[in-house]
Amino acid sequence: MNLYEYCPKKITTADDAVSKIKRGSRIFVGTGCGEPQHLIRFMVKDMSLQDIMVYQMLSFTLADFVDDPSFLRRFSLKLFFISKEMRKAAFEGKIDYIPAYLSQIPKMFYSHRIGIDVALIQVSPPDKFGYCSLGVSIDITRAGMSNAKMVIAQVNANMPRTWGDSFVHVDEIDWLVLQDEPLVESLPILTRYNEIARRIGHYVSQIVDDGATLQIGFGTLPNVILQFLDGKKDLGIHTQLITDSFIPLLEKKVITNKKKNHIPGRVVASLCMGSEALYRYVDNNPMFYFRSSEYVNDPTIIAKNDNLVSISSALEVDLTGQVCSDSVGYLFYSGIGDQVDFLRGSAMSNGGFSIVALPSTAQNGKVSRIVPHLSEGAGVATTRGDVNFVVTEYGIAELQGKSIYQRVMELAQISHPKFRDELVQFAKKRHYIFGDQLTPSQDDLMFLENYKTTYQLKNGKTIEFRPLLPSDEFNYRNFFYSLQDQTIYFRFFYRMKTFSHEVVQKHWASVDYRKNMSIIGLVQRGGYKEIIAIGSYAESESDLAEIAFVVREDQQNLGISSYLINQLETIAMENHYTGFTATVLKENFAMLHVFKKKYPDLKITTSSGSEVVLIMMFKAKEADIPDNA
Repeated sequence: MNLYEYCPKKITTADDAVSKIKRGSRIFVGTGCGEPQHLIRFMVKDMSLQDIMVYQMLSFTLADFVDDPSFLRRFSLKLFFISKEMRKAAFEGKIDYIPAYLSQIPKMFYSHRIGIDVALIQVSPPDKFGYCSLGVSIDITRAGMSNAKMVIAQVNANMPRTWGDSFVHVDEIDWLVLQDEPLVESLPILTRYNEIARRIGHYVSQIVDDGATLQIGFGTLPNVILQFLDGKKDLGIHTQLITDSFIPLLEKKVITNKKKNHIPGRVVASLCMGSEALYRYVDNNPMFYFRSSEYVNDPTIIAKNDNLVSISSALEVDLTGQVCSDSVGYLFYSGIGDQVDFLRGSAMSNGGFSIVALPSTAQNGKVSRIVPHLSEGAGVATTRGDVNFVVTEYGIAELQGKSIYQRVMELAQISHPKFRDELVQFAKKRHYIFGDQLTPSQDDLMFLENYKTTYQLKNGKTIEFRPLLPSDEFNYRNFFYSLQDQTIYFRFFYRMKTFSHEVVQKHWASVDYRKNMSIIGLVQRGGYKEIIAIGSYAESESDLAEIAFVVREDQQNLGISSYLINQLETIAMENHYTGFTATVLKENFAMLHVFKKKYPDLKITTSSGSEVVLIMMFKAKEADIPDNA
């Protein structure tokens, strides 16, 4: 469409357009990288504009002016999210922050709770039918312009045309300012997080399954995590924000959207922020389906996606699971954003869940981000009832359905080792945990990741094996009480009736993951994993370790004990043991058979009338034993 032919009277200069804004106006400005820079600069330049209130989601260009006293006398900035460019101004009280869920902001405009006199937006040139595109900024921009008394649009040929709910007819615009310029680029600074993100990404990748639909929150860390998901298959995307981090996964066909049941085959998003390469990638690309925030962030819409996994970040998490994501103490740092919307949407999704990821420390390791209580002044963006998984570079804490005691142990376990004892001692004083509770190992247990394996049974079920952790106490207890009396007798040599907290503490006291090791087998049952087997070794002599097993009755004769022997032998050899010893009841024929099959040259000595002691030496190379052992 030729604008000069269709609506020549609407075409004007930026100078003239902003001169039509009245004093005392409430102005909405388009979001982030889609903001109309040219119009903003002329608005600030016009000294006749006084007592202007500006509403914006993410602000970049205005950051150039917030240190100018004359600007602050004329303009009051109301931001729904504080960008890093605006952080200093927020700390100094030069801008105002409006805490709000992203899904609710458009309703504030439609209901006129927040009235808008003028909207400054940026659009692509119109097509032959007169439709411009809001391009990379749909989010709350459509609601802002739809409820403004006057709309001024910068028409920029560099603005991509995006598919979805992005189109605006020139008839909806009062004034058109034709001005091409590069869009704002927003590239994250990655160096600070590289090593930490590698470890966090490793843990996140263990939770995210093939075919999941992902939401990636605001911030550097969640987007860095994406690169560690490149081994997954057929991921889908339903998220507020698209960044450059998505492109490699799209090009590698890791993100295909094939498994999505809601709007399959398409990336659903609301906003795009990144490089010029990203803007060209989404330009007229039908894979991307842009909708406004009241749709993309609506928890009921989010929940329509099966297996929706929400990945967001936080500034700190307390020992009960409360999350702060928008302030550092009394200083407003970012915003509530989309976290709560997606946590609740993922909780309602069939097979969905949420992950809050954060480094374990801040200020170059001086302070813990897993804290006894949130800092004074810190806001609770996400309640303890909404949190599922919390991930740091030290592991995964699963909080959903867990008591305060369990949460303390889960979170202390993934805190930085040097803060673990301090956190446990605080929890004892507050009576969150038992007074005799042991502090989780203060070693960096990243090496335990090498001991995580999976084993597929002949019946098609998969068992996950990993080292036993202090946070497994309740699961371990449930496992014990699921066993039959004879199984308990064969394992403990007496008819043990209770498996108390004190018994478990004695077990933990001897576990150091080198001289002593316990490996558990877990199977998925509904929304959680339950223990069905455990194998342990403990130092017996300088070069021998004593080994013991127990497998739940319904999982016996499937090769699990034999698999555990192989795993424990590998670990024991790494820790310089040369063989195993075992004390077995003579009537425990099944266990004797497993040991004899694995170690045909074992030596048997009798220690009492009912028990035998086995000595089993390792060989340098040992063939796998049959699955049906």
